[in-house]
Amino acid sequence: MSATSDETVSIPSLIPNNTTSPHANGNTVPTTSADTTASFNWGSYLKTTDSHAAPVSYFPHTPLYDMWTQLTPGMKLEVINTDCGSNANDIKEKVFWFASIVRVEGYLALLRYEGCGDDPSMDFWCNLCNKDVHCVGWCGQNGVKLAPPRSIEHRQTDWKTFLINKLVGSKTLPDNFRQKIQLSLRCPFKKNMIVEVIDKYRVSTMRIGKISEVIGGRLRINYENTAGEHFWVHHTSELIHPLGWSQVIGHELEATAEYKNEITKMIETDSYPANVPTADYFYKVEIPVSDEEQFKEGQKLEAVDPLEMSRICPATVVKVFKDGYFMLSIDGSNVEDGSDWFCYHTSSRLIFPINFCKLNKIPLSPPIRYHGEFQWDKYLLETNSVYAPKDLFQIIKKKTINLFSVGMKIEAVDMMAPHLVCVATIAEIADSLIRVHFDGWGEDFEQWIDCQSPNIYPIGWCELVGYKLEPPKQPEQDNSESTKTRTKKSNSRKSNKRKRLS
Repeated sequence: MSATSDETVSIPSLIPNNTTSPHANGNTVPTTSADTTASFNWGSYLKTTDSHAAPVSYFPHTPLYDMWTQLTPGMKLEVINTDCGSNANDIKEKVFWFASIVRVEGYLALLRYEGCGDDPSMDFWCNLCNKDVHCVGWCGQNGVKLAPPRSIEHRQTDWKTFLINKLVGSKTLPDNFRQKIQLSLRCPFKKNMIVEVIDKYRVSTMRIGKISEVIGGRLRINYENTAGEHFWVHHTSELIHPLGWSQVIGHELEATAEYKNEITKMIETDSYPANVPTADYFYKVEIPVSDEEQFKEGQKLEAVDPLEMSRICPATVVKVFKDGYFMLSIDGSNVEDGSDWFCYHTSSRLIFPINFCKLNKIPLSPPIRYHGEFQWDKYLLETNSVYAPKDLFQIIKKKTINLFSVGMKIEAVDMMAPHLVCVATIAEIADSLIRVHFDGWGEDFEQWIDCQSPNIYPIGWCELVGYKLEPPKQPEQDNSESTKTRTKKSNSRKSNKRKRLS
């Protein structure tokens, strides 16, 4: 991408000829600062909580992450003027004005209109990906009116000279900034494509699903033959696979014999309908080249409990598939039929060698109903088990730099109810893991995830892509959808029943 530092303001077309007082013809514009209706005000929340957001550059799966560090305080923009009249009934056209970035938080920036000087009274938050944010010169090139805010228009008698002195030579956005946003939002998956997806009611099983919606790279997948039931995942998730994946590696699949025969023919002939995405659409895993690189049945390790992600627990490899996949059971699970076994790959970053928690000074949850102090040496003898060698684990083989800090604000998927994206805070750091705290909720609802997970986003992401953001839980919100969902989970946890995805 072009470096924004090279985008400096020059005199030609800087200020269009129609730069004037906003009251010259009585026109006013609506107050608007977002492409979509925001249900939560991040700017106010950052101020109230005296907090900062994780930078966009920490999220490699998100739009413009590789150029966002170039958007810095002092950069000049052209933005909507929200103070250019008093009669909302006279709205005829939008009016813009110049602004400087004061502070950047996620996709949001605190902006100050040119002419305000050191006065912060008119500062306002704006998503920099908003359709009404442009590089300097855009209004001139497109014949759009520029006018100073009504509250400060008296401060200068010659605005044109003032602006030339302020703007020429300063940094601004690339001319193609909006095109870059659109390109970065592209997703290879389309509506009506058919995939194999985890069964949220029986996580040891895969099912057939059809994509019904694509938002910001997240897919809503409707289960086939189950009206109304769906599951949300990011398109790089390891919970979705191409048709035929289950048959190839040996995973359980809920499907008819007719379907399985059709998939076999597709694979043999290498011929797929347009609505069947091929393997190159999906997240790529590194296939082990030898048995020494593969986990073996019966080996013990530590893992984030996939059905209660606030816990890291002892776990056992219970079944080994092809291509580095295997089924893992959380020790002490009270589900006898194995329906809560979970499929992992050797490259997963949510599985760890024994004593990982001890080394990183974080709690290891012992198996449910385990008595006495848990120690791995003792436990291995008690269960007549062996541990998985340390050099099998991705978290050991390929170290990841964890840039996050405790207290940073983010937007995060609730993996126990993955249709929800919530206001959240980084609560703890351990190696490449982060513990996500959902604001307003207790510690039981926190979740351990990898620092490069596609299920966390910079603040402002929901507004950017048009996805609903769940605000922090308030006492008066006890009847909200998210509250009802989480209350059910809380009740099940109290009865020592591990949760299912919902």
